[in-house]
Amino acid sequence: MTQLIEHRASRAADGAPGPARGRFNWTAWMGYLAFTALLLYGLAHAYWAFGGDGFPFGADDANPEYSAFEHVGRERLAPWIAGGFLGSAAVALLLALPGRRRIPARVLMGASVFSAAAVFCTLADFRILGNLAYVFMLKFGAINWTVINQLFAVVAVGLMVASAIIYQRRTSGACTGCGRTDSGAGWTSPEAAARWGRRAAYTAVVVPLLYASTRWAWALGIPLGISEELWEEGKKDNLWIAGAALATMGALGSLLTLGLVRRWGEIFPRWMVGLRGRRVPVSLAVVPATLVSVLVTIAGVMYIRLHFQGAFDNQKDDWGATVPEMIWPVWGVALAAATLAYYFRRRGVCKRCTRG
Repeated sequence: MTQLIEHRASRAADGAPGPARGRFNWTAWMGYLAFTALLLYGLAHAYWAFGGDGFPFGADDANPEYSAFEHVGRERLAPWIAGGFLGSAAVALLLALPGRRRIPARVLMGASVFSAAAVFCTLADFRILGNLAYVFMLKFGAINWTVINQLFAVVAVGLMVASAIIYQRRTSGACTGCGRTDSGAGWTSPEAAARWGRRAAYTAVVVPLLYASTRWAWALGIPLGISEELWEEGKKDNLWIAGAALATMGALGSLLTLGLVRRWGEIFPRWMVGLRGRRVPVSLAVVPATLVSVLVTIAGVMYIRLHFQGAFDNQKDDWGATVPEMIWPVWGVALAAATLAYYFRRRGVCKRCTRG
């Protein structure tokens, strides 16, 4: 009991707010959740490394041509992935345990970012985004075992990055819930966020429209950026109609991005019967925008990776089929920045530390 009182007194002296009474302290459990997910997935890959059935990556991928390890079999690949996830689980546990580590915080955070980058650039690809679009179109047949594993891997390392951010806040004396300190807001203030968030939002609108313009052109009979032969081939299978539909969904989503810097993104407009005049919940904008920013970045990185792997060497005359996707990381980063700025502008007073 004495140690608990001293610990709280020490935190108060350091300016680090404790959890609000009566509220579930989700930040204290984030690291343990990341550890559990990473550990379980690491053990799954250990099972596959010892000959278990169901390995989803590399040469065993449902579509190995999209994989970074297209010609690498389970025997060689599974042990490396198992080691990566089990090592990440160890880092996540260090982030979750109370107190400071002898290992510098920047090293633990760097390891978390490296793990996420490794998953985003190698294991995950555009099929997660494509399957999400197909779900909205009520087409569930494209979802397969590899995509499910990609999604689990992305969520696991995402939890790890979140726990690293919480750890950095905790060890620096900031509020673990909002990240605020007593030294001032700076670039995270609502005024500053409104400035740089507006530029990010406009960028996130333009990039998907550039991509959509090629797909609309193909559907209208204009082989923009592709050969006549490829266009005729896609026309026979009605690929350009489906591509235009997906592009339209992306374009509509890009226009919704404007809500991050417009009043109708904060107050429901008058034409929304039953909701007009009410404040838009922050999470209603932040959660889907964050999800899309991650998925389009992963998809764009995959196209860049395939380019360097030489997958498009025979398609130099068909730049319209690959180049627009290569700028998707710009879209993803810009959307993430615009979403963060929206959150900074609207988060209000923190219920944990009462800073605002």
